[in-house]
This record gives sequence, C-alpha cells and structure tokens, in this order.
Amino acid sequence: MKISTLVKRALKNGPKFRPAKGMMYLKDLPIGKMFETESGTRGVLIECDVNARVIILSSNLNDDDSSYHLGKKIIAAKTEIYK
Repeated sequence: MKISTLVKRALKNGPKFRPAKGMMYLKDLPIGKMFETESGTRGVLIECDVNARVIILSSNLNDDDSSYHLGKKIIAAKTEIYK
C-alpha cells in the first residue's frame, strides 16, 4: 500500500480517544453528581453539552485568591475525573 492511502484511511477513521485507566470523562457523568479531578478539584455537574457547566466546591490550587476558583464555571466536557 502507498503511504498516501494509509494516511487517508487514518484521517478518515480518526483517532479514538479514551480516558486514562480508572478515570472517566465529565460528559459521561449523570447530571447532579459530584466529581473530583486529578488535581483535587471537587464539584457538581449542572449541565453538559459541548462544555460542562459545573459548581466548583473546593480546589487545591495554591493561589493568593483561591475564592476565584470556586462557584459556577464552564469547563471542558472531556475533562478526566475519577469514577
């Protein structure tokens, strides 16, 4: 097979992305359930389309203004969370 044929097939089928072992995507979580990310951020899923609307309850980010990270936020629906 020619390389160009292989490239066309690879681009047509596209890569299949999966979350890391022991994790799942935020878009797969039922609405109203709590989640925790790898960085220790905890929250509740409110709505999920292309992006996810969440309420962040706690965050482990070391910042001067840590209250900035709390409250309603919009994050990616493909954010990896723990099961």
